[in-house]
Amino acid sequence: MMTVNEVSKLTGVSIRTLQYYDTIGLLPPTEYTEAGYRLYDDTAMERLQQILLFKELEFPLKEIKTIIDAPNFDRSKALEQQIELLTMKKEHLEVLINFARKIKTTGVNKMDFKVFDTTRMDEYARKAKEQWGQTSEYKEYEENANNQSPDAQKMAWKNLMLIFVEFGKMKDKEPEHAEVQFEVKKLQDYISEHFYKCSNEVLKGLGAMYASGGEFTENIDKAAGRGTSVWLSDDPADGTAQPKCLSAKRLSLIHI
Repeated sequence: MMTVNEVSKLTGVSIRTLQYYDTIGLLPPTEYTEAGYRLYDDTAMERLQQILLFKELEFPLKEIKTIIDAPNFDRSKALEQQIELLTMKKEHLEVLINFARKIKTTGVNKMDFKVFDTTRMDEYARKAKEQWGQTSEYKEYEENANNQSPDAQKMAWKNLMLIFVEFGKMKDKEPEHAEVQFEVKKLQDYISEHFYKCSNEVLKGLGAMYASGGEFTENIDKAAGRGTSVWLSDDPADGTAQPKCLSAKRLSLIHI
C-alpha cells in the first residue's frame, strides 16, 4: 500500500489532484487508515496509469471516468490504441521540432503549414473513441451514470461485486448446476438494470474480459477469491476445453 504522499512523489500528480480524483469518484483509494489517510494498492495505481494516459490524449475527466468504469471496458485494446495515438503524437512533435530548427537556422523561405496538419492523428483518435465510447451499451451506461449520484454509482458497483462473491462460493460446482445458472441470470439481469442491456453475447464477452487481466480480474478475485474470474470466463487460461459459466452454451441453459 502507498500513501497519497508516496503516490504523489512517484507519479508527479499533486496531492490536491489525487484528493480531487477521489472526490469525483475517478480514483478512489483502496482503503483509508484509522486516521482517515488514503491508501492505494497496485490495482489503484494501474487505474491511475490509465487515467494519465487518457489525460495525455486530452480526454475530459468525466469522459475518462465513464470509459474506464464501463463494465465492457477492454483495457488491453485501449492500451494498444493509446500507444498508437501517443506514437503519432510523438512523430508529429518531432516534425514540428525539426521545422522550428529549420526556421532558426535558415529562416522561412515560404509559408509552409503542412507540418501543423494533424488529420491522420485526429482520424485515428476519432475511430478509437468510437470503439471506446460509441457502442450502444456504452451510451446506455453513460446515460445511466449521468442520472446517478456518486454514492448510487458506488453502491451499484458494490452490489455487483457481491454477486461475484456468490460465484466465488460455487467454484466447486459444475457450470450447469442450477445454483450457478441462477446466479448467472442474476448477474445478467443486474447488469441490464444498472448499467446497460446485457444480451447473451454481451455477457459472453464480459466473461472473457473478466479473466483477461487488469483491474476487473484483480477486483473480482480480490472480492470472490483467486481464480473466480477465470472460472467465469468463456476461454479459460488453463487451456482446458471445458466451457465456463458465462459461455454461450451455459447461457442457453438459463432460458430453459
